[in-house]
Amino acid sequence: MDRILTAAQTIAAARRTRTPLPPLAAEFAPQDEAEGYLIQAALADLLSSDFGAQVGYKIGCTSAVMQAYLDIPHPCGGSVFARGVHPSGASLHHADFVRVGVECEIAVRLARDLVPSAAPFTAEAVAQAIEAYLPAIEIVDDRYVDWQTLGAPTLVADDFFAAGCVLGKPVARSAAPDLLEVVGRALINGDEIGRGTGADVLGHPHHALAWLANHLAAGGNGLRAGQIVLTGSLVKTIWLNPGDEVAMELSGLGTVSVDFRG
Repeated sequence: MDRILTAAQTIAAARRTRTPLPPLAAEFAPQDEAEGYLIQAALADLLSSDFGAQVGYKIGCTSAVMQAYLDIPHPCGGSVFARGVHPSGASLHHADFVRVGVECEIAVRLARDLVPSAAPFTAEAVAQAIEAYLPAIEIVDDRYVDWQTLGAPTLVADDFFAAGCVLGKPVARSAAPDLLEVVGRALINGDEIGRGTGADVLGHPHHALAWLANHLAAGGNGLRAGQIVLTGSLVKTIWLNPGDEVAMELSGLGTVSVDFRG
């Protein structure tokens, strides 16, 4: 486990100083995604003093457009920390990130625990645990010397680009539209840059949530009531310039916005 901790410490130091992460030394780099998730768990403990408690998860690579972009054909998970969660209308500093980007997402907030002993989970089962849906902007950060050379295990170890989120007003599950018909529009400075639907997220965002619950259960972990889960982007990642104003419109769920001042 020493090599796991050493890898986590290396990543944590880069995160704290906003230093682009090069490939990890061969003796510490995760050999597979299972090791990547072990490093990710150790990293969460190391970063809690800087970024707050872990309050949820993000799921990446849940749509065909993102799987093609990252050349990873399956979902990957990462952590969401308290200090990275912002309300709609927030104004953030572009310089607080290495290379900041945004994604258009449907987030869920859980009403009850999804414990490992209840696995395997289906999309129908996890749907019953959802309290509300929220229009969301996932904030991602390309904090790497060259992410294309790192491979999925190291990206997983470093929370798979996760850098926070901006959340709109919650919509109770009982009042929510059919997620398959939700259309998400990504607007940068008022111009539409991307568009997708809830059906683009593994066929339905509930499938993504079930994947996460089963993934965590395989390691003896679960999801807790009150946690937020970002189910995956409906559009390809949009990289930002200083001063950009971002809005994500999700039909039936609402709009969420943020700007990144220079």
